[in-house]
Amino acid sequence: MFERLEKIEERYRKLQELLSRPEMLQDKSLYPKYAKELANLSAIVSRHKEYKSALQEIAKVQVMLEDEEHRDDLELLELARQELSELNKKKGKLQSQLEEMLVEEESAAHKNIIVEIRAGTGGEEAALFAADLYRMYSKYAAKSGWKMELMSSRPTAIGGFKEIIFSLQNKDVFKKLKYESGVHRVQRVPVTETSGRIHTSAVSVAVLPEPEDIELNLDPKDIRVDAYRSTGPGGQGVNTTDSAVRLTHLPTGIVISCQDERSQMKNRAKAMRVLRARLLDKMQADQKKQISQERKLQVGTGDRSEKIRTYNFPGRRVTDHRIGFTLHKLEATLGGNLDEIIEALIREDKKRKLAQWKKG
Repeated sequence: MFERLEKIEERYRKLQELLSRPEMLQDKSLYPKYAKELANLSAIVSRHKEYKSALQEIAKVQVMLEDEEHRDDLELLELARQELSELNKKKGKLQSQLEEMLVEEESAAHKNIIVEIRAGTGGEEAALFAADLYRMYSKYAAKSGWKMELMSSRPTAIGGFKEIIFSLQNKDVFKKLKYESGVHRVQRVPVTETSGRIHTSAVSVAVLPEPEDIELNLDPKDIRVDAYRSTGPGGQGVNTTDSAVRLTHLPTGIVISCQDERSQMKNRAKAMRVLRARLLDKMQADQKKQISQERKLQVGTGDRSEKIRTYNFPGRRVTDHRIGFTLHKLEATLGGNLDEIIEALIREDKKRKLAQWKKG
């Protein structure tokens, strides 16, 4: 933990030095980014300085208590012991605050996100549940006052989605929704089922922080752009012009398609945003292999066995399997009331991170 704090202070000093350069004031791209980062770090740096000051005061009092010169001054020694007790309480309080602030700092809470929902096992029923999850997140976003923008979708003929991609913008979106990445399983009788049997279907959700320009440099030569005519549910053509866009990142093979807008330029811009988010996600995954507990939060293949959460309609319950948390509020959850589950996940994540810091 303290090694991390020292690195934050080092970064804070570097940012101060960068922002003091005259030429930086003219840089309209870097200056606001660095100024924002400096402001985000200022509170934790200030608290760390308080903590180090408390440690210095404790050391001074301990020297006084151990000094042979004062061993007969009982009144002074008693005052020193009282002061040491107060300073240790202050130190403990500051350490707890720093631990909390580190968890917040690591969450990249300031990031906007791109959310990808894909139907997995279960055919048309999985596509219908993908639409249910899209509505759930849409309602939660509206209640939270977040800005939402549809990026791309592949609807089915009966109202489902094979895939739907959208962006969310607000300072808290990543902090709140990063735990939604994974496979969501539904158990219910599908509308297409005539015998009344309960089916299990799966939908995968990916939550990707949207990178800022400075975080990712893309060479245009690495991207192949293909234009084609957009299609509707079932494959029928809905446009007579080549407005749909497919981007292929040649080094990684990542392919992004977008056809929701009538303008090829708008579709290309949206596809580029999704591509950048996917590449940042891949880059971060390559740089740092996630520890086993965090791997539980990542998206699998879409197979029903790789579940993070189950929505059980017969029992009217929602269970998050990562933390063993069950809510008997299925309708409310799908209606966009996600705070209980999200807050439980945040609490458990904080406990895990704090335990790791205390061990190491």
